[in-house]
Amino acid sequence: MEGRTTILALDLYVCTGLRQRHRLHRWRFRSPTRYEKLRRELLSKHREQLVEFHAHDGMRLNLVRVRGANEATRGPVVLVHGAGVRAHIFRAPVATTLVDALVEEGYDVWLENWRASIDVAPNEWTLDQAAHNDHPAAIRKIVEVTGARNVKAVVHCQGSTSFTMAAVAGLVPEVDTIVSNAVSLHPVVPAWSKFKLNVFVPVTRMFTPFVNPHWGVHAPTKMAKAVRFLVRSFHHECDNDVCKLVSFTYGSGGPALWRHENLSNDTHEWLKEEFGAVPLRFHAQMAKCVARGHLVSVESFADLPEDFVASPPKTNARFSFIAGQRNQCFLAESQVRSHHYFSTFRPGFHTLHTFPDYGHLDIFMGSRAAAEVFPTIVEQLGRSSNASAGPQQGATTREEATST
Repeated sequence: MEGRTTILALDLYVCTGLRQRHRLHRWRFRSPTRYEKLRRELLSKHREQLVEFHAHDGMRLNLVRVRGANEATRGPVVLVHGAGVRAHIFRAPVATTLVDALVEEGYDVWLENWRASIDVAPNEWTLDQAAHNDHPAAIRKIVEVTGARNVKAVVHCQGSTSFTMAAVAGLVPEVDTIVSNAVSLHPVVPAWSKFKLNVFVPVTRMFTPFVNPHWGVHAPTKMAKAVRFLVRSFHHECDNDVCKLVSFTYGSGGPALWRHENLSNDTHEWLKEEFGAVPLRFHAQMAKCVARGHLVSVESFADLPEDFVASPPKTNARFSFIAGQRNQCFLAESQVRSHHYFSTFRPGFHTLHTFPDYGHLDIFMGSRAAAEVFPTIVEQLGRSSNASAGPQQGATTREEATST
């Protein structure tokens, strides 16, 4: 009964959102047939609960709680998506998702839809807003609902950068373990991406506040059509225009966020409906961060530093940094630098794991990720994070940590 009630609530949530969506946004879920299939799978596989919460500035956001047939035997773990996607990005059409693996391990799994989610009305968010308003409120809600003292986190891309900002500023003290994928404090990007951040972004902002990979399916404006034409002219790596526009929006080369050989045909097709509008205001902030070599604030929140490496981190959380060596969005060097930075304060406590055959998002949605990546994530979540226990031994190096 709980599962059926939850699905009805999700139905109402989706239908309500459809009436509020912006014309620049992706804002289409999927065909009725595929949606019905998803609903049946959710009812039979996991129990789900939609939990709404308000960010500290009042924005309405939500968490999706996922549990197995039996009660969780471990505490809560929150999964935080990146820019211009949504919490559903962790649930690609593969045999075993990370959500499945964590539920199987007994975790109480929570998926956060923060303000960068495509299930939230388009807004010109910054990393500062997410770090100050969204993630601390989400963690408080999880603690409130579960009664847990501590929460673990798996954070990806801009969910990782903004969550790391919150952790370094001491805003999520309940979080004791953070598995960070792709980038955290030190964004390092390919040369072509740096050029786009410094040249393309300022020019494009004069014409549109957003770019949107879903323009590959539907380009509603002249600007959208022009961008799609440009991308089609230079990207010939596949016949999926959304895949091409994702590379254009977020990285260099093609594809930038995954290796095609790591994705099934179903996943490659599914991605068409999993990307939406991302504000160029964020890209402008990332340009400043890349130029400085580490994250910096662009707003004036009193509890966020302007420079996030100017003083020691205000967190006892243990970080496990993971990265795909084929990542053409943020180079694996990003995580190498962050691991080195955190290790200067607690040598041997944090870990680094790189995977030579993976890129950016295929870490989570690759056909073989359940066997080659997820065991590392599960193992890192299960390690002790007790600050009083002292530094842990055996932290891995970039060369030692490879996929199996």
